[in-house]
Amino acid sequence: MIKINSDNKILELKKNRVIMAGPCAIESYEQLLETANFVKENGANVLRAGAYKPRTSPKSFQGLKKEGIEILKEVKKQTNMAVITELIDINDLESVYEVSDIIQVGSRNMQNFSLLRELGKQDKPVMLKRGLCATISEWIGASEYIALEGNNKIIMCERGIRTYNDYTRNTLDLSCVPIIKKETNYPIIVDPSHGTGVRYLVKPMSLAAFACGADGIMVEVHPNPDEALSDGMQSLYFEEFKDLMKSINN
Repeated sequence: MIKINSDNKILELKKNRVIMAGPCAIESYEQLLETANFVKENGANVLRAGAYKPRTSPKSFQGLKKEGIEILKEVKKQTNMAVITELIDINDLESVYEVSDIIQVGSRNMQNFSLLRELGKQDKPVMLKRGLCATISEWIGASEYIALEGNNKIIMCERGIRTYNDYTRNTLDLSCVPIIKKETNYPIIVDPSHGTGVRYLVKPMSLAAFACGADGIMVEVHPNPDEALSDGMQSLYFEEFKDLMKSINN
C-alpha cells in the first residue's frame, strides 16, 4: 500500500480508487485553477498537470517550465489537492519535489537509469510510466532501479505501447494490470488518454481498467480541448469527465 500525503489528507492506493485528472500541460493560472476545481468537485483526488513537457517535435509546446511549477504550487494551495507532475531532468528535482505529492517519470524516461536512481533516494512516491515499446519485464526492471536505492513507494502506470495498429495513438495493454499485480506488490494506474489518443475511447477504457483490477486512472481534462496546446484530441471536455465519473461510481 502507498500512502500519498497532501496536507492533512492521505490517499491510500490499493484501498481507494484513485482518479488523477487535469490538463496535459499547464497553460495559465486561470486554465489550471478552473480545471482543478472542476475535477475535484466531480471526484478526482489527484491533480495531474505538466510543467515540463518532453515532446516528439522540438517545435511543439514544451511547457511553461518554472512558471508552470509556480502556477501548480498556487493552484495546489487553493484547491488542497494532491498533485502529480513529471520530472524529466535531475536539475529540476528540487522544484518538482517541492510541489509534487507524486513524482511522475514519463514513458520517454522509463530507462533513464540515472534519473531513476536519484528518485530512488527520495521519500516521495514515484509513478513510473511504461516506455513506448517496453516489454513488461523491461518495465519491471526499470522499477528495480528505484527500489534498489531504497524507495519502494512505486506506482506503475500503463499508458499504451507502440504496435502495428494505426487507429489509436498507442495500444492500451490492459493485460499488464493483472500481470503487474502478480509479479510485483505495486499499485497500477492506467492512462487511457495516452493509451488511445482518442477522446471517445477514454471512458470505455477507463471502465475496462477498473474491471481488470487497476487501482486508478489518469485522464486528461481541459476547459476547451479544441484550443489545448498539448494533446487536445485526447482530452475530455468537462461534461465528458463528469459523465465518466458518474459511470465509474455507478
